[in-house]
Amino acid sequence: MLRRLFRIFTQSPDGYLHANVQAMCSSFKSELMLGAHQLGAVTIVSRTSLTAPTKDVVKAALYLVSASRGAADTVYNSTGEVSGTNYSAGGVTVTNATDPSTSGTTGIWTPSASIVYTTVTLSTAFDAVLIYNSTQSNRAISVHTFGSQTVTAGTFTLTMPANDASNALIRIA
Repeated sequence: MLRRLFRIFTQSPDGYLHANVQAMCSSFKSELMLGAHQLGAVTIVSRTSLTAPTKDVVKAALYLVSASRGAADTVYNSTGEVSGTNYSAGGVTVTNATDPSTSGTTGIWTPSASIVYTTVTLSTAFDAVLIYNSTQSNRAISVHTFGSQTVTAGTFTLTMPANDASNALIRIA
């Protein structure tokens, strides 16, 4: 058991144990009820613009293995974010052509294309991506984890799952 814990947590230079944890950000749940995010086609008057409502811009930022991203995140921040050749702080814009919908009784949303970081060199191990709403003050949506990665002058792609009740990137049951 103790050996398993050491695989999950890494000790950072500041002496604390850290781990990225996959989760829908708690703040996102309440912000949905407040109408703070517009991920789909605008069918009502938007709170952003009364004359030309638009979808919000969603972005994806990568985080080091030593970062502490998870459900408690409320906004994007650069602490623990990767850095390297051809990677811009804040990450990349997510292709958002698929509107949120329902499948049975589950609300679902998945970006309409894979998230791609082109010709990057990221030599320090990373294992998480923060999906956030850059239109709405960089509000956090969710954190997703994957196996530890490094990339040298290559393309890193996060392939999106099927947009259904069992697999969608965001599922609210």
